[in-house]
Amino acid sequence: MFGNIRKALSAPHAMAVTLAAAGILLLNMGSRQSLGLFIGPINSVSEIGIVAISLAMAIGQFCWGLAQPFAGFLSDRFGPARVLAGGFLLIALGCILTPYLLTDMGLVITFGLLTAIGSGFSSFSVLIGAAAQRIPAEARGPASGVINAGASLGQFIGAPIYQGLIQLFGWVGALWGMAIVSLAGLPLIRRLTGIKTIHTHPQNLSDSDPFGKTICGAFANPNYFLLNLGFFTCGFHIALLVTHLPGEVSLCGLPASVASWSLAIIGLSNVFGSLYAGQCVARYRSKYILFAMYASRAMLILAYMLLPKTEWTYYIFAVGLGFTWLATVPPTAAIVGKLFGLRYLATLFGVSMLSHQVGAFFGAYLGGLAMAEIGNLDVMWYADMALAGFAALVNLPIREAAVKTA
Repeated sequence: MFGNIRKALSAPHAMAVTLAAAGILLLNMGSRQSLGLFIGPINSVSEIGIVAISLAMAIGQFCWGLAQPFAGFLSDRFGPARVLAGGFLLIALGCILTPYLLTDMGLVITFGLLTAIGSGFSSFSVLIGAAAQRIPAEARGPASGVINAGASLGQFIGAPIYQGLIQLFGWVGALWGMAIVSLAGLPLIRRLTGIKTIHTHPQNLSDSDPFGKTICGAFANPNYFLLNLGFFTCGFHIALLVTHLPGEVSLCGLPASVASWSLAIIGLSNVFGSLYAGQCVARYRSKYILFAMYASRAMLILAYMLLPKTEWTYYIFAVGLGFTWLATVPPTAAIVGKLFGLRYLATLFGVSMLSHQVGAFFGAYLGGLAMAEIGNLDVMWYADMALAGFAALVNLPIREAAVKTA
């Protein structure tokens, strides 16, 4: 697998561009996917309450998605460098201000707006769009897998590190550490954006269409609607887990380290899942890849509901779910590129990410309501399983061009 990736990225600058984008996403998502670890500590030292904290987290999930179409548009129009830099600065500002704004509205401002919008501006839509425009067509599938793996590796590294920082320095010190990590991503931006874009003949008629015509055509396209409908359920699933897995582990009487290590294992497993997904995109129609991923999630959640809740159950569950965790991004982005070309890929994939994060809003917020009103997440697991099966099915009718093989 790794030999094939190296071969695909052997074109001039392809490896440098890909690794720079992966590094940016590693720092970004390592922080973002660890925010659930702060819910318990903040709840214990404040009177905000679990529902209000979950609402702030849910608003953050939505704003992270809402930021991405705008970030993609700004990147397509003015270039990605300033967009990415602004994103990292907003993340750092949100982390620094959180301890000083420890109220319902203050948490909405910091976790719900500043860190979320900052993360959205330095996330998938801008990075995948920027990389795709700087590397040849044959490298884009494997490159998207490597970039996606950067996000997963960040989660693997970030979750236990931030849990350790919380234990050593408290949640305030851990947030300040998160701010420093965000600023460390600024030098990588130059490595990504310093490479000139590749000017090729349009692969798709919409590569040469004006912006408005391409966007309007996308919203009128039923294939795009089905793709985003499936991606909605992906966001629901990920936000539910990343926000409320620590609480679920606590309800089972297991130590907090089980949650942090489960999140880390999800990240590590998805490193391999993302790399494999990137290669599959180059071989198979992406809609079938998405069908298999979503269907596997439904079966894994069913198995989780039937098994006893032990440490090893969570770790095995993490390995299985982790393989497809963020690996849905390469095939989703590939379908967007096939349908509408690369010129406005950052904007159109940003819209897909918005759909993803609308689902994430409901996953984070409804999970908090379930914990407060029912005392467990059982109803949410059943909903997640049903949505995963639905997502698998809605991808099948998408009319996607066959993969061109050498």
